[in-house]
Amino acid sequence: MSRARQPPLVTGISPNEGISWTKVTIRGENLGTGPTDLIGLTICGHNCLLTAEWMSASKIVCRVGQAKNDKGDIIVTTKSGGKGTSTVSFKLLKPEKIGILDQSAVWVDEMNYYDMRTDKNKGIPPLSLRPANPLGIEIDKGRFPQKDLEALFPGMSADFTSENFSAAWYLIENHSTTSFDQLKMAVVNLKKQANKKNEGSLAYVKGGLSTFFEAQDALSAIHQKLEADGTEKVEGSMTQKLENVLNRASNTADTLFQEVLGRKDKADSTRNALNVLQRFKFLFNLPLNIERNIQKGDYDVVINDYEKAKSLFGKTEVQVFKKYYAEVETRIEALRKLLLDKLLETPSTLHDQKRYIRYLSDLHAPGDPAWQCIGAQHQWILQLMHNCKESYVKEQKGNSLLHSPMLDLDSDVRPSPIGHLSQTASLKRGSSFQSGRDDAWRYKAPQQVVFVEKLTKLVVSQLPNFWKLWISYVNGSLFSETAEKSGQMERSKKNARQRQNDFKKMIQEVMHSLIKLIRGALLPFSLREGESRQYGGWEMKSELSGQWLTHVIQTVRLSSESLTALEIPNDMLQIIQDLILDLRVRCIIVTLQHTAEDIKRLAEKEDWVVDNEGLTSLPSQFEQCIIHSLQSLKTVLDCKPGEASVFQQQKTQEDVCQLSIGITQVFIDCMEQLSTKPDGDIDTAHLAVDVSSPDLFGSIHEDSSLSSEQRLLIALSNCRYLERHTFLNIAEHFEKHGFQGVEKITQVSMESLKELDQRLFEMYIESKADPIVGSLEPGIYAGYFDWKDCLVPAGVRNYLKEALVNIIAVHAEVFTISKDLVPRVMSRIVEAVSEELSRLMQCVSSFSKNGALQARLEICALRDTVAIYLTPESNSSFKQALEALPQLSSGTDKKLLEELLNKFKSSMHLQLTCFQASSSAMMKT
Repeated sequence: MSRARQPPLVTGISPNEGISWTKVTIRGENLGTGPTDLIGLTICGHNCLLTAEWMSASKIVCRVGQAKNDKGDIIVTTKSGGKGTSTVSFKLLKPEKIGILDQSAVWVDEMNYYDMRTDKNKGIPPLSLRPANPLGIEIDKGRFPQKDLEALFPGMSADFTSENFSAAWYLIENHSTTSFDQLKMAVVNLKKQANKKNEGSLAYVKGGLSTFFEAQDALSAIHQKLEADGTEKVEGSMTQKLENVLNRASNTADTLFQEVLGRKDKADSTRNALNVLQRFKFLFNLPLNIERNIQKGDYDVVINDYEKAKSLFGKTEVQVFKKYYAEVETRIEALRKLLLDKLLETPSTLHDQKRYIRYLSDLHAPGDPAWQCIGAQHQWILQLMHNCKESYVKEQKGNSLLHSPMLDLDSDVRPSPIGHLSQTASLKRGSSFQSGRDDAWRYKAPQQVVFVEKLTKLVVSQLPNFWKLWISYVNGSLFSETAEKSGQMERSKKNARQRQNDFKKMIQEVMHSLIKLIRGALLPFSLREGESRQYGGWEMKSELSGQWLTHVIQTVRLSSESLTALEIPNDMLQIIQDLILDLRVRCIIVTLQHTAEDIKRLAEKEDWVVDNEGLTSLPSQFEQCIIHSLQSLKTVLDCKPGEASVFQQQKTQEDVCQLSIGITQVFIDCMEQLSTKPDGDIDTAHLAVDVSSPDLFGSIHEDSSLSSEQRLLIALSNCRYLERHTFLNIAEHFEKHGFQGVEKITQVSMESLKELDQRLFEMYIESKADPIVGSLEPGIYAGYFDWKDCLVPAGVRNYLKEALVNIIAVHAEVFTISKDLVPRVMSRIVEAVSEELSRLMQCVSSFSKNGALQARLEICALRDTVAIYLTPESNSSFKQALEALPQLSSGTDKKLLEELLNKFKSSMHLQLTCFQASSSAMMKT
């Protein structure tokens, strides 16, 4: 994996040499993107990250630690660039020897005091009586480099208490700019100091001079008597006398120096007490300093001081030290409790959690604070989720008094899926949709939708930190990011391995709670009986629309993508995919159900306005309604990465197929209702006629209301268009969107449509053919007409002309609605008339010559007039009717028949024109 940035490069450090704790400024390139990106800084091999202060990508300020190497590189390590390199180095100088009364910017180990007079370490530091300035003149430190002086005076020292003291080095270092007159004054001062020492020694001798003389006299007398009388005689007396002399000397000394020695002892005692207070003031002031630093939040300082005190006084046997160290431990225990409370306090940031865990680890807190923090965060996330549900359920129940959140689809600045939710155009039944810009595009979102968005946002905002906390716990970076505390890191990794299953259960519990809370709000029927009370409780007055379910699906998808980016194992996130699949299926079902309801209402929007093709807007509205529903399901039907097809389950395929068939069946029922309901049950409407058509004979006047026969014709025209175009287009859209069982949907829909078409057609034929057929028999036998006794035919009788006029009226009515329906309707009318005429002819027992000629004339006239609409059935009927008549025997009868037929066609030419015009139209179709 390639890094986003180049490794750090150190190109400069100022100063480039110094003792421990020297503040340095590091400059270079790619030194990190921020304080959190800086994870390592070493100078001469010592970790300086604790004191590092990140200023910019080219500057870092820190203090040099106590390194083993006297010279080394400066190495910077960042998260973004890794371990860097250095083109410069830093030299670590040896610290100056510091006396017990000298001020120092760094802490000095008082227990290992260095006596510069003997150049040896002392366990107990004596009171230093050496002068700080032996020359007695002002010291002016020169600017000569230490390394040059060491090279100039090898093996020597500028310390005047050292055995290798070099006066020249001392003068160059401390008085390089001192004038000659001041140096002469320094010589005078040295002489005075020497004289004071000599005079002090001489005065001491003078004060005890008489004692020395008496001792000398006593020793002389002892010597003389030993020589004169022998050793044994004078041994006892001389010994006694010597003791007396010594006692007198001792008493005299005590008398002379008792007061001085008393003051000296008191001063030494005071100095020693002050020295102890000065040397161990760190411990004595530590309890108060701990309290102050805790109040300021400087926990790092407290931990450092505690580590220092523990290393110095943790095993002390001095009672006063034990007392103060016990007080320090009391303060530290209180700090442990405070930090643990802060660690378990919610809400808190991941940075603060890591910080408090490291503090507790450095303070050797009992137990496992990191795991305690993970457990607390887990419970807090669960509690947040349930509190979120309870608040929205309560708000839903008291919605009349509470302000429900409004989702502004225009001004929502947060990149939420609801901001992209397009305006749902309410279907304007006609040739187009309404734009839908109602009330500034503001919609009132259902509580369940707002709840799901809030819940997923909550989980997506909290779970990443929870997961990152666990990852830090696993890899040990909670305790050190530079592998500095390898022991703690190994213990952390070991604990993480033991608790891996426990954490997996935590994640699964969070995921299950998230899914069940969403199911309780949107899919309550998918919960078990015992889970409804815990995760449900919503008032389901009406189910959410497909639009809001689509928005919820998009919200859950975005949440799933965010959680997947955390590299959480897929098996833990599988239940989210299962939820998305159930929501997608439910969205399709609900959308199709709502589509069926919308199609039911299409009957209310039928205006019966007919276009040039004999169609109303109803088929177009039906097609557009289904297409719009399918388009609204596009994002639901599309499979995102990791998602299964919504039609993978057989039950889903069957349900969707039945709903799709149900939609078409609803529309077919709607058409049947519109076509067959009584006039009083429909709104008054007008049929628009194409005024450009030349055939307006029998057309409905502008102000006349639609008859039931006209509605049947319009419905038949719509059925014809649905069969040839609409249903095929809908099938293509179903296939385009991946629906299964499209052939079955189309087949069943076509069968239902054909059944409706046939029923409507039979109803229309019955309403039109019955009156014509019923008028034939009365017309034939009007005026007591008898086939056996009739005059020579003079032409076609009026009953047949009346029947033809009625047929022409039907033709005109059908032609006005739809030209394409004329052949079908006229053929059935002709069949009915020819069948009735054949029956009547066959019922006649016998014909006279004139009667046979009259019957043949009328049958041929009718047959020739409607020749273009003859079918095999009607041809057969005409043939049977003619066969029932006697054959013409003479040529005169045949000639008369032909003349009368021509006369009929000539006289009825205008009326019969419609059949001729329809002929060309029929041929074109």
